[in-house]
Order: sequence, then structure tokens, then C-alpha cells
Amino acid sequence: MDFDFSPVWAGWPDLLNGALVTVQITACALLLGCVLGLLVGLGRLRRSHPLVYGLCTAYVALIRGTPLLVQLFILFFGLPHFGLLLPAFVCGVLGMGIYSGAYVSEIVRGAIESIERGQMEAARSIGMSYAQAMRTVILPQAVVRMIPPLGNEFIALIKNSALVSLLTIHDVMHEGQKIISVSYRSLEVYLAIAAVYFVLTGLTTLALRHIEQRLRAGGMVQ
Repeated sequence: MDFDFSPVWAGWPDLLNGALVTVQITACALLLGCVLGLLVGLGRLRRSHPLVYGLCTAYVALIRGTPLLVQLFILFFGLPHFGLLLPAFVCGVLGMGIYSGAYVSEIVRGAIESIERGQMEAARSIGMSYAQAMRTVILPQAVVRMIPPLGNEFIALIKNSALVSLLTIHDVMHEGQKIISVSYRSLEVYLAIAAVYFVLTGLTTLALRHIEQRLRAGGMVQ
């Protein structure tokens, strides 16, 4: 079998533009996922507040128990039935962010629970409120412990972003499909797309490793 990458080289600017869209939508989804994950993770620790704990637990169970693709389709195709028509980009960010938030929340909860209980008790004994102790004592230590599993979640989200092409978002996968439709060189194009995702995930891994090293060097974890 002969390989012909000429359609890939000819369409390389479109693939790069698609990669930029992939980075943008993934970055926005990561930000939303981290904010949601932090709030829900903290909510899952407040068993003394049954309503908060119940809502957070239901959110995690629902989102983790259904496919991301179905969630994206509900936002893009389902919401218009209720008179709410959102741009495809917004649906992609919301879908991936909400999906990621459920997994990030478990990472946050696990990291916080791994910190010795005595530290919270000691902080409360010197007059700190629960919120103050969490913000100044517990979270700074838990953050470093979150980095490795968060790295896995971020990488998974980058790869899952390929699904947003089904919402007509012009990401790298969508641009690749356009090249295939006129060149019929699917293998070569998919290899190029795989290379783009490999670079994106590799850069993410290096960035997170650098952040973890900086945090550890700063003495934020024992």
C-alpha cells in the first residue's frame, strides 16, 4: 500500500486551525470542569448537610453513569425543544466541562480526604473556621496530590474533545473529515490527526509535571 500525504500537507493550515479550536474548547471545558469539580468535591465532604451532599452525589452519579456523547447531543439537539438554542461551541464547552467536573470532584474529594484529619482539628482548635482551615491548611497540601490524577483527566478530556466534531464544531477532527471527503486518503489524514492529539497531550503532560515539581519545591506538600 502506497501512502500519499499530499492531501495532508495541502490541508495542513486547516488542521492547524482545527487544532487551535480543539485547544480553545478543551481549555474552556477544563476551567469549567475544575470549578465544578472543586465545588462538588467540597460538597461531597459535607455529609452534615444532607441536601448539598445529596445533590452533589446525584450529579456525580448521573454524569459518570451516562456517555459524554449522549450528554453533548442532549445539549445540542435536546435543548432547542425547550426553546433554548445554544451555539455549538457553547454546547461543547458545557458538555465536556460538566462531564469532566464529575470526575474532577472525585479527585478533589479523594485528595482532601487523604490529608490527616488532625490538621483540620488543629486548625479549628486555634479558632479557624471550617472554610479558613480548608483554604489555608488543607487545600494547599491536597493540590499537589491532585496533580497526577488531574493530568490523566485532562489528557482524557483532550482526546474526548474529538466528539465535538459531531456538533459541527470545526475542531481538528472536523477539519480532518473535510480533507478525507475530497481526497479519500483516510489513513493518512487520521495518522496526522493522531499526531496532533499526541503533541497536545504530550505538552499537557509536560506542563503538569512542571507545575507539580514547582509546587513540591515550594514546600506545599510534606
